[in-house]
Amino acid sequence: MLRRVVEEKTGNRRGRRSREEILDVASRIMAERGYAATSLSVLSRETGLPKSAVYHHFQSKAGLLSAVMARGAEEFFAAMRRAQAGGPEGGTPRERLTWYLLRTGEVFLARPDFLRLHLLLIMSAEAAEAEVDSIIERVRRDGRAHMNRMIALSFAPEGEEIAQAVADRLDYFGIAGFDGSFVAMQAEPHRDLPGQMRLLAEAIAALGEARAAELRGR
Repeated sequence: MLRRVVEEKTGNRRGRRSREEILDVASRIMAERGYAATSLSVLSRETGLPKSAVYHHFQSKAGLLSAVMARGAEEFFAAMRRAQAGGPEGGTPRERLTWYLLRTGEVFLARPDFLRLHLLLIMSAEAAEAEVDSIIERVRRDGRAHMNRMIALSFAPEGEEIAQAVADRLDYFGIAGFDGSFVAMQAEPHRDLPGQMRLLAEAIAALGEARAAELRGR
C-alpha cells in the first residue's frame, strides 16, 4: 500500500514536470516560429518527450497553445501587478507615468516570448484556427485595464472624475505605443525600450494635461 502511494506521488510529480517542460519549450518555439510552424515533432525533439505526452497533457496542439497563452497571461499580469505596486505619490503626471511605464517595460523585457506570440497570433489567422480568440481578447482587455489604471493614478491630483476621463481617452493610445515599441525592438534589438517608455510617458502626459485643462474649463 505504502509503495503504491509513493509511486503515485512520484508519477504525479514527474507528470507535472513534463507538463511544465512542454509548456516552457512550446512557449519559446511558438514565439520564434509561430503556432502553425511549431510541429509536435519539433516539440518532441526539444523536450525529449514523446508526442503522446503532448496529447496526454493537452489533448491537441490547439489545447497546448491555449495552455501556453493562459499560463503566459497569468504570469505576465501577476508580474505587472507586482511591478506597479507602491506607485509614487508626489511629482507631476509625467513623472508618475514615467515611473509606471518604466516598470511595465521591465516586465515586457523579462517576458518577451509571451508578448511576441501574443502579437503573432493577433496579426494572423492562427488565433481563430486554434480557438484561442477568447484568451487573446482577455489579454487585450486586461492590458488596457492596466494602462487605464496607470494613467488614472498618474492624474489622480486632478480629481477622480477628471483623472478617469483622461485615462478613458488615452488608454488605447498607450497600449498602441507599447505594442509599437515592442514590435520595433524585434526589428531593431539595439533600441532602448526605457528611452521609448520615457517618450511615451511624455506624449501621454502632454495629451492628458491638455484634456484635463479642457475638462476643468467646462
